[in-house]
Amino acid sequence: MEQKVLVRAVAERTTLSREESADVTRAVLEGLADQLSDGEARRLAADLPGELAQQVQLPRRKGAHPVGADDFVRRLSEHAGLTEQDARAGAGAVLAALREALSEEDYRHLVGQLPAGYTDLEAAAG
Repeated sequence: MEQKVLVRAVAERTTLSREESADVTRAVLEGLADQLSDGEARRLAADLPGELAQQVQLPRRKGAHPVGADDFVRRLSEHAGLTEQDARAGAGAVLAALREALSEEDYRHLVGQLPAGYTDLEAAAG
């Protein structure tokens, strides 16, 4: 998966600009990786393009540390300087793009360590 393709997929699913989509994509991937076990973060990084993979592979805590979807969206909103509505749309768009880009098994592993609300974010993005 190429970074441009991922960012374009996020932009097409939201009202965000390409620049905002790139920012939210990076922030969502970092936020997801922070919640995953070290092994799952490495697994996700293996499917991402260079720069994004490096951000996901930064030293992480051992074990999964999930955060509820609403808290994740609030943090994303603050981090990316977006409204909560745009942050929610961006998070869902990134998850939807990952669902399309990753193998079914890899996507299942990713969301398997996240609270159930994340599948609602992804479903809302189409």
